[in-house]
Amino acid sequence: MIIRALPILLLIVACDPNRTVPERNAYVPQAVAPLECVPNLDGKIEATELKTAFGVPVRYLVNPAGTRRPVDLAGVTDGAGRRVWQMATDYADDQVATITAANLEGKWYRASFPTAQFTAPLDLAGSIEGVYLNDGSTLFLLGYASKEEAPALGKTLVVYSTPIATFRFPLEPGKQWVSSSEVRNATVRGLPFADRDTYQQRVDAAGTLELPDVAFTQAMRVRTTLTIEPAVGASLTRRQVGFVFECFGEVARAVSADNEPNDDFTQTTELRRLGF
Repeated sequence: MIIRALPILLLIVACDPNRTVPERNAYVPQAVAPLECVPNLDGKIEATELKTAFGVPVRYLVNPAGTRRPVDLAGVTDGAGRRVWQMATDYADDQVATITAANLEGKWYRASFPTAQFTAPLDLAGSIEGVYLNDGSTLFLLGYASKEEAPALGKTLVVYSTPIATFRFPLEPGKQWVSSSEVRNATVRGLPFADRDTYQQRVDAAGTLELPDVAFTQAMRVRTTLTIEPAVGASLTRRQVGFVFECFGEVARAVSADNEPNDDFTQTTELRRLGF
């Protein structure tokens, strides 16, 4: 009888109406900071939608140095009449390059660019750094320099006599501009250097850009033709097609071989795509 009575006793205790139940506070989620930039897909990219994020690494999938990739820069028109660029092919030998913008604090070349705001690698190896200024209406390239003051390949320091306008805001289809600058008393890989650089640029289309890891529904296609006229040696041209998206900046880029004659070249010496 004692054994049978035990479960009944426990049940009575569990249902005691005099038991005190503590009240709990409602769950309060952790505060989430709002995003600094949210794409509004209004058909143009303002300067405020391409603010520099210091110390934030951006990863690109890139073809190995010395190789080429097929590329379709013209794109196709879908059933709704929208332009689509297909760059989502997953290449097994792709490598990852990380680009990070930084301020000029501690840079050996800082005194040569007194108005500069930030620097970012020009080459995928990060050995040459471009120096930039954004005045709210234009993103200027002021020049470039080797990351180290005395690298094994020799020091590079190039200061443009007139800043190069890389982007004129707002970016929107139909916009175009030309920037030229002379380089005097410069140093490239430890050797004296002088030339004249001319950048012809235009935003000529917007559409959907499909990449391996993400798709952008309103990317701007920006074409750049760079003409380099050195003081010694033959001139050359180089074409670059970049795809720019609000808040993200450049999300893809294709670079031609030297002296490529066609705007829509089909082989690229460098194909970089935002990804992992």
